[in-house]
Amino acid sequence: MGWSYPGISIEDLMKLIKNFIDMLILASGYQSTGRLAQWDSHNIKRLLKWALFLENVSKGLRSSGDYEDCVKELDAALHLLTLSPVFPQGLAHLSCTTLGRARDLVLEHLIHPLPLRDSHLNAIMSASIEMDLSEHKRIDNDVLDAYLEKLMTLPSKGLSLSESRNSVEDLNLSTPEIVQSGKHDSSVDGDFTESAIKQLRKRQQAVSYISVVEAALENLWRTVGKNMHDELGNTSSSKPMNRSACLIAEKLPHETIVWNHWRSKSLSYMLDKRTIRLISGASLICSAPKDQWALMLKQLDISAESDDFCEKIELLLLGCVADRWSALIEHLMSVPYESLNISRLCHEVFNVPLRKPVNLCVKEGLVNPKEKSVVDYMESLLNGQTNQLWKLSPVLAAVAIPAWSQLFKSYLHELECQLRGDSLSTRTRQCHCTADAVEHHRECEVGERIWCVYIFHMCGCDAALGTSVIT
Repeated sequence: MGWSYPGISIEDLMKLIKNFIDMLILASGYQSTGRLAQWDSHNIKRLLKWALFLENVSKGLRSSGDYEDCVKELDAALHLLTLSPVFPQGLAHLSCTTLGRARDLVLEHLIHPLPLRDSHLNAIMSASIEMDLSEHKRIDNDVLDAYLEKLMTLPSKGLSLSESRNSVEDLNLSTPEIVQSGKHDSSVDGDFTESAIKQLRKRQQAVSYISVVEAALENLWRTVGKNMHDELGNTSSSKPMNRSACLIAEKLPHETIVWNHWRSKSLSYMLDKRTIRLISGASLICSAPKDQWALMLKQLDISAESDDFCEKIELLLLGCVADRWSALIEHLMSVPYESLNISRLCHEVFNVPLRKPVNLCVKEGLVNPKEKSVVDYMESLLNGQTNQLWKLSPVLAAVAIPAWSQLFKSYLHELECQLRGDSLSTRTRQCHCTADAVEHHRECEVGERIWCVYIFHMCGCDAALGTSVIT
């Protein structure tokens, strides 16, 4: 039947929506160059007016059955727009219905992602209050009294900032769930100040939950660290083990002391706050289509010699195993001590690609597509510079590089060269052990990296490494 809504043509509306999406991206805090986007109250007001216009169009379309075909046409056009590889995944649910809560989308993007500086908060609240006063002015001459009376009713609706103990379900209810369930957010028909307070309360709850998780994580690490050092006979978590405590029998070079020391170091990295935050970011980045995250990483324009390049590789590796991190920690904690000398460990590890055991080598056609795309990109990024992996934690390289990849074989080859002191790696030796015997690497970083590969690739880590069930 075609577009019949009289207020605006579908072509003009789609142009406005595309510009609105660009503004939402800026509202998330960053420009396309990666620099911070600065927002003042004037520009926030303009964006809120834009949102109000889209809300009114959405309500107009959905208020009458005469425009049912128009709603379907708009939803089809929006769906086609979201299929673009560069379209922001956080807005993939965009529809005529979600445009009916455009102001909430604006305030969510302005309040949640950014570090909430005083100036930024002041700009948001000033713009919200000015928008409300402008609206009240149209219907009531006593603007200020009407506005203050409205504010006084907010605590009774549970929108007070002091009420931060509402259910977790309220916090986790995502926009797609609201739309699919047919629920309509009451703040859409309310004031801008009300919407802003609601989003601030959600942010406060999120910060509160994160603080609880971080405190629990810190307590967990203190407990684990104490247990580890009790086993080592060392009460200090910061002092290195003295030499007398690390004497190892010649026939058992990987006695309990060294085994637990390496496990303690691995857990220290895996439970570190920085690592947990990187995992969260890596998971979000790698959940997007490859074209989108690859373009974003390319725009960073980082040289291979900089520390930022190493962090980029770390982010990609964490993206490969972000959804299995807890299982990997559990596996590391549960692996019992084995009295294997370094020669035996090397024999086991360097035969991984040759033996192709069931729990290691997955046929490439069955590999998780997301993991494969990340690994392929990382291989092209490294371009044979496996020495970059030595700048990362040994446990990360062991758990994140899949055994089916060429990168894994290159990593093992680099370890073998370091172990035997081959000329190929003489210029970048990672330890000071003499190269005339493998046993000399019983306590160095080379030995630690070989141990990590053994723990996660030879000790029944199928589920944690994701090699049993490919989704």
